[in-house]
Amino acid sequence: MPEGNEIHRWAERHFAAFGGKVVRADGPQGRFTDVDAIDGRKLLRVMAVGKHLGYVFGKDRILHIHLGLQGDFTEGSGPLPEVRGALRLRMWNEAAVKKPVAPGESKRHAWYADDDGSNDFDAKRVAWVELRGPMDCSVYTNAKWDKLRERLGPDPLGVDGKGGDDPAKAFAKILKSRKSIGELLMDQSVIAGIGNIYRAELLFRARLSPFLPGKDVPEKTLKAIWDEALPLMRAGMVDRRIVTTKPEDRPSSKGKKKAARPDKEEAHYVYRRNGKPCFVCGTTVLKREMAARNLFWCPTCQAEEGKKS
Repeated sequence: MPEGNEIHRWAERHFAAFGGKVVRADGPQGRFTDVDAIDGRKLLRVMAVGKHLGYVFGKDRILHIHLGLQGDFTEGSGPLPEVRGALRLRMWNEAAVKKPVAPGESKRHAWYADDDGSNDFDAKRVAWVELRGPMDCSVYTNAKWDKLRERLGPDPLGVDGKGGDDPAKAFAKILKSRKSIGELLMDQSVIAGIGNIYRAELLFRARLSPFLPGKDVPEKTLKAIWDEALPLMRAGMVDRRIVTTKPEDRPSSKGKKKAARPDKEEAHYVYRRNGKPCFVCGTTVLKREMAARNLFWCPTCQAEEGKKS
């Protein structure tokens, strides 16, 4: 499932491509029944909160998209391609699809953590967007969108991908909870946008045990996690790649004056590195299921110790 960085990236890209323009839309699969509410209307804004997208076409005309586990977008320039597969929604600009195909392409990425950051497609060249496999694709009223916002926690990336949400609400919930911090970071009603990759990596960078109850986490540690989430997630908006390791901790960078771009094996400290040595201490990284997802951690760097300050 894409995390908050990816959702905010789509919001930026799709507004850059279609913002302020009349958008045509259809639902070739037949499952998107609200197409008439947005087809032929001007796109006024694209909002992102946590793992939710909202395309504003006017009052009570907010296209809500939640990608879920299987959803993804494909983008392109030039004429509309032939309809293939279970295409839930297609949006395009009539003037743009009359232009020739521009250099570059958009490719579907099933595993966001595996993205190597290559083949980035310039948003200004996007003429059409295709959506397949979302958990939800429907038109919300303003009231329904507001209810969604109310049940979600603050988003480290804020409303515009640059931060600004107040984490006080999240901190208050965590510091009263007996649930583990590993569970709480995955709860979208606590913090919106953090998923399995950022959960594992932020906890490692904080040297915090994922099993420590929220009530026992020092508030200064929560602040440090929040403060690190914004730049890490913002960096992940650039090319869909999530990199959380520091250059000085990567084996290939040690002893070098200038660190090279990390390869896939050195992009993360613990995520999907179970059975491998920790970059910092050499202890074998472990894996266990938590909150219905695989949790990865270093039992030495993240030993359960420390009490709430």
